[in-house]
Amino acid sequence: MSPSTTRALRFASRQARLCQNVTRSNPVNRLTTPTTTLRLLHTSPPLLTTKPQNPNPIHNQTHSPKPSPTENIGRKRFSDFDLAGKVYIVTGGAQGLGLTLAEALVEAGGKVYCLDRHPSPSDPDQWSRAQSRVVPSWGGSLHYCQQDVSDNSSLDSLIASIAAENKRLDGVVAAAGIQQITPAMEYKPEDVAKMLEVNYTGVFMTATAAARQMFKYKTKGASICLIASMSGLIANKGLLSPVYNSSKAGVIQLARNLAMEWSPTRPDGTGGIRVNCISPGHILTPMVLKNFEEVPGLRKKWEAENMMGRLAETSEFKAAVLFLMGTGSSFMTGNNLVIDGGHTAW
Repeated sequence: MSPSTTRALRFASRQARLCQNVTRSNPVNRLTTPTTTLRLLHTSPPLLTTKPQNPNPIHNQTHSPKPSPTENIGRKRFSDFDLAGKVYIVTGGAQGLGLTLAEALVEAGGKVYCLDRHPSPSDPDQWSRAQSRVVPSWGGSLHYCQQDVSDNSSLDSLIASIAAENKRLDGVVAAAGIQQITPAMEYKPEDVAKMLEVNYTGVFMTATAAARQMFKYKTKGASICLIASMSGLIANKGLLSPVYNSSKAGVIQLARNLAMEWSPTRPDGTGGIRVNCISPGHILTPMVLKNFEEVPGLRKKWEAENMMGRLAETSEFKAAVLFLMGTGSSFMTGNNLVIDGGHTAW
C-alpha cells in the first residue's frame, strides 16, 4: 500500500470517529455541531435604561400652521414670505452677511435681534445705514444685543429673555463665525479649540437655546437656519483653512441631526421645528476682504474658479433666508442649500 493511500485511510478513520461522537452527543439532530464557547471581540454591559431616540414622525405628523382666509393663494401678495408679527434672532449680526440677512427679515415685517460679541456694532456706519433703511410701516424692527456665542450660559439666558419678552421665538439664523489662515502643521491645539468653539459649538448652542424657547412657547412653523459654507463640501484652492472648512462640514451634518430630532411634532404640541443650512460660496464680506489682503492673487483665483466669473454680494442671500424662515419652505428640513455661483458644480 502506498504512503498516500495510507494517509487517506487514516484521515477517513478519524472523520468516522468524529461523526460517531457527534451522533452520540446529539441523538435528535445529527447535523448539530459540538457546542463551542464564543468570545465577542466587542461587548457592552446590559442596558439598564432605555436610550433616548428621535420621535417617530408618523405618530404625530407635522403640518405648517393653517393659513387664515386672507393668506390663501391669490388673496395676499407673497404670503409665503410675510413675517409680520414674528420674532427672529441673528447671531453674527453686527456686520457682513449676518446684518444683511437680518435686514431681509426686517423688510418682511419681522422683529429682529442682532447678536454679536462687540459692545456696539463694529462698523457703526454700516449699522446706521441698516437702521435708516427700516420702514416702520412694514412692521419690522432691528435691535442690537452684545453676546459672544462662546459664552453658553449667557447666550441661553439672552435668548430666553428675548423669547419671554415677546412670548414667542419664530426663527434663528446662526451666522457667527471666525476664520484663521494657517498651514495644518502650524496649528496649535488652542487655535483649533477657539475656532471650533465659535464655528461649531457656538452654532450648536445657539440652536439648542433657541429650540428650548420654541418648545416652551410651542411656536408653530418655527425655523432654524445654520450658516455653513461650500467650504464644508470642498477644499478651497489657494486658502489654507483646514479647521474652518472642517467646522463648516460639521455644521452641515449638525443641521441634519437637529432636524431629525426636532422636526416631528410631539403629542403635547411641541416640536415641528425645521432646521436647514445655507452654504454660501465666496462672498465679499469683511472677513473675505481681509483674506485677499493676506493672500495676493486670491481674488482672481476664486473668480476664475466660479462659473459666473465673480464673487457674491451679501444681498444675494436675502431671498434664501426669507424662504427658509417663511411658510414657503414648510416641507423642507434637514437640507443644505448651496448658493455658490456654480463653484462646486464644475
